[in-house]
Amino acid sequence: MENIQKVPKRILTSLLASVSAGVVPRTGAPYIAIGREDEIAALLSDLELVNEGGGAMRFLIGRYGSGKSFLMQLLRGYALERDFITADADLTPERRLYGTGGSGVATYRELMKNMASKSSPDGGALSKLIARWISSFQSELVETGNDPDSPSFTAALNARIFSELREIEELVGGFDFAKVVSEYYAAYRDGDEERKSACIRWLRGEFSTKTEARRELGFSVSVIIDDDNWYDFLKLWASLVRRMGYRGLVVFIDECVNLYKISHRVSRENNYEKILSMFNDTLQGRAPGLEIIFGGTPQFLEDTRRGLFGYEALKSRLCDSRFSTEGYKNLIGPVIRLRRLTDDELFALIVRVTRLHGQNYSWEPRISEEEMIEFLKICLSRAGADIMITPREMLRDYMTVLNILLQNENVRFADIAGTAVTLKTEADEPKMTVDPDEIEI
Repeated sequence: MENIQKVPKRILTSLLASVSAGVVPRTGAPYIAIGREDEIAALLSDLELVNEGGGAMRFLIGRYGSGKSFLMQLLRGYALERDFITADADLTPERRLYGTGGSGVATYRELMKNMASKSSPDGGALSKLIARWISSFQSELVETGNDPDSPSFTAALNARIFSELREIEELVGGFDFAKVVSEYYAAYRDGDEERKSACIRWLRGEFSTKTEARRELGFSVSVIIDDDNWYDFLKLWASLVRRMGYRGLVVFIDECVNLYKISHRVSRENNYEKILSMFNDTLQGRAPGLEIIFGGTPQFLEDTRRGLFGYEALKSRLCDSRFSTEGYKNLIGPVIRLRRLTDDELFALIVRVTRLHGQNYSWEPRISEEEMIEFLKICLSRAGADIMITPREMLRDYMTVLNILLQNENVRFADIAGTAVTLKTEADEPKMTVDPDEIEI
């Protein structure tokens, strides 16, 4: 059995509640991260590319419950630790990449709401980023001998901020973007909370018309962030956060199967056209400092009628090479297909969750290694489970077992499983190779 590190109670309780409910934990994912070392290494190499001013795009493809959303949350944590800014959103029928009536900009708003930094890992970091940026300029000026109370200090601060924003003005939508950020700084300087709030609303894409924006801001803007241009402003944010001293912007867009479910062909293809535009920008150097990671099912990618492979321009970029055959590993391309975890990795996951459960509820779980193996055998004995079993369904069942054992002192694992737990001969055992003494966890 492994000795695991002490996990903070708040994180541990939330983690186990998420696992029990079959949802991806927002925090604490590294504590139950088993396997996926190669996939993680490939994704971390993308972060280094973004840090150097490049762009990247990946498609994480796997069945429901296979761990793609978990892997995205895991990478999100790694990115924050490495001083990247992250933003994440799940697509829904109301949130798309392209749409009318606000369904496109709704995705942008969700990304802005969930924008996170190392100091604000749970989201809501947008206004804090700008305030921290301004404060860093103030500190630099003080360190160079400027008096914060002198008129020259304000003039020097203004000049520094406008100099930084001038580079952004050259990008699409950059003039208005820089203008609103400058106005936010002025409101910050004057202590005008109402103007600050209006600027943040514009940056979040919350104005529906330019007239409304002009009325709230107190000055005119030539554009507002809408369904058509929101991706351009995502690229502006990637540029700005790098000027703020961060290493880049990493965007996670999950539940892309909702694009596959769009019944209207033209609408669906418009969304795929947006993906194509993002793909070309990130891989051709037109989106420096930006990485976009999509999560979807095999149908979303491979269906030749409604999936990405039904859109010829994307199929030619994303389909496997004729030399890419089953059994060969290739994690350099844009598509990463998540393999099923091995039996050893599934067993290691069971052991890890058992220890975390005991830590959270201050008890010694009444389940032996042999019984854990027996549980895994039961899971794998279902028809097709040797190929199709997912961590989500296995962990949900296992958490039920642990919760029953915790709350019923006289119950044994054999009672729950409906079978006596005995060590079987090699000939009787299902095809799995788990030796707890040889497993590294």
